[in-house]
Amino acid sequence: MGRAFVYVILGGGVAAGYAADEFVKRGVLRGQLCIISEEHVAPYERPALSKGYLLPEAPARLPSFHCCVGTSGERLTPEWYKEHGIELILGTRVQSADVKRKTLLTAKGETISYKYLIVATGSRAMKLEEFGLKGSDASNVCYLRDLADAERLVNVLQSCDGRNAIVIGGGYIGMECAAALVINKLNVTMVFPEVRLLSRLFTPKIARYYEDFYQSKGVKFIKGTAAASFDFSSDGQVTAVNLRDGSKVPADMVLVGVGARPNTSLFEGQLTMEKGGIKVDGKMQSNNSSVYAVGDVAALPVKFFGEIRRLEHVDAARKSARHAVAAIMEPRKTGQLDYLPFFYSRVFTLSWQFYGDNAGEAVHFGEFSGTTFGAYWVDNSRLVGSFLEGGSKEEFDAIAQVTRLKPFIKDLGELERQGLEFALSFSQKPAADTHGGCRALRIINKPLYAWRATAGLILAILLAAFAYWYRP
Repeated sequence: MGRAFVYVILGGGVAAGYAADEFVKRGVLRGQLCIISEEHVAPYERPALSKGYLLPEAPARLPSFHCCVGTSGERLTPEWYKEHGIELILGTRVQSADVKRKTLLTAKGETISYKYLIVATGSRAMKLEEFGLKGSDASNVCYLRDLADAERLVNVLQSCDGRNAIVIGGGYIGMECAAALVINKLNVTMVFPEVRLLSRLFTPKIARYYEDFYQSKGVKFIKGTAAASFDFSSDGQVTAVNLRDGSKVPADMVLVGVGARPNTSLFEGQLTMEKGGIKVDGKMQSNNSSVYAVGDVAALPVKFFGEIRRLEHVDAARKSARHAVAAIMEPRKTGQLDYLPFFYSRVFTLSWQFYGDNAGEAVHFGEFSGTTFGAYWVDNSRLVGSFLEGGSKEEFDAIAQVTRLKPFIKDLGELERQGLEFALSFSQKPAADTHGGCRALRIINKPLYAWRATAGLILAILLAAFAYWYRP
């Protein structure tokens, strides 16, 4: 028993929805495309799970956050797929793939063949057992990766209202879920081995701001240690978390956010792997010409870095998916993906965006006692990264633009003094460059006259828009 399609998208996350949308925009014919997903719902915007689904009041629920509302596009409900002749094969696990024969074998025994395959299988949450702990099967231990996880987490947190929640992990998921648990009126303690929150990105000064804010909301931090074991009740629920430093923390629920691993096992030994993902070129094509990879599983050449990277963020999933479809449908007209790395988050009333790379020396700016502040990163005299908390749309657009241009920075002190105004009002005229042949921009040492500020704002308004809630 088998079916054949011209195009198959394997995976049902964000990238799958955006790829399907791009196929339709480029005129894919009815019956040519299918999406195979282990989930039982059509592709949706995963950021909604941590940013909206867990809220106690007016929580996000499907169909409100199906793709592509994350970029203010049309909402792709199950009816949309049917209308465009796209087959959704949901609740289905693919147990093996043969890229030479261009076939997928499902757990139900069905063979699905393709001409082109887009691998959009995303990542899985790392389990406690991978760190030598037992307890993932306890009814009050939760993860957050998909809709089923979110539904389970809501049920657990509603059953322990006003009691103790332990968040294991100090990264994106840990921070966003901790905020949601506080809003649900739980007593939250975050436990992580690093010395500060989101240590892979935040500088000590930036981390201190968020830690102080979280503590003002009642969150407690236990840093520099990790969970060693759990205490269990007679019915198998976790009652306490034992830490490596010898301390014990009482728990009525545990949320684990300790990282993710790309789902590449189906293609290991068949496709070239690098940095934990499927190696692709700038058109998202693997070493097998019929197979493309997008989103979390793709290890792609990032021009900004000048090397192969895996980018685990929704923005990269959306854009790489669209680019892969363009490369399949119009290969001669599609160039190499030129992606500016981008990350964002929202917690409580806070909202930040980051562009580029946090390499080199950080230059902070703004009032860290207020609501708007940020940092630039300067490496080898080039501005390579920008972070901004509490910015407007125009300000976020401006830091994205200046980061992409990588201006030459002569004076770090002057950059600090100008702060956000540098991104808004930097010179648009390329200066003579004696520092490596790249386009150089000058730090403006003259007063920022009103016309310059106005010009900067006009430029920013013309840049790409970002919606507020389920998207940057």
